[in-house]
Amino acid sequence: MTGGELTLGAVLARLEEREREITAQAETTREQITQLTTQLDELGRAAEEIRITSKTLLALPDPQPPAPLAPKLPDHPAYRQIMAVFTAADHPLRARQVCEAMDVGVAPNNINNVRLKLKRLAGRGILAETEPGLFTQPRP
Repeated sequence: MTGGELTLGAVLARLEEREREITAQAETTREQITQLTTQLDELGRAAEEIRITSKTLLALPDPQPPAPLAPKLPDHPAYRQIMAVFTAADHPLRARQVCEAMDVGVAPNNINNVRLKLKRLAGRGILAETEPGLFTQPRP
């Protein structure tokens, strides 16, 4: 026999080595398959939970929007008097007209004080300023 020829023992040894390699690769592949199968099962359960949650949420009735809170009237009695004037009025009023209706002197200082109160009420949404200086109660 020459150096390039393989003996039967050498061929059998190579075959055994190759068989061990293939067996090791097969075992590694089985472990990967087991891990991937576990991961696939977990993903399937998660997807099913999402489907159930979606179905449950879609079955719920649409929530009604909360009713807007009524704006709070300031505590000072002048605001109650002003609101009484607007409740009795059937048209928008100016600060001077409100002073007259409240039997307050029609002095510039009084008109300015009432105008500030009207602006404050408009800012809170209790009154509406339809044009500069002209106030009315908002209508639903």
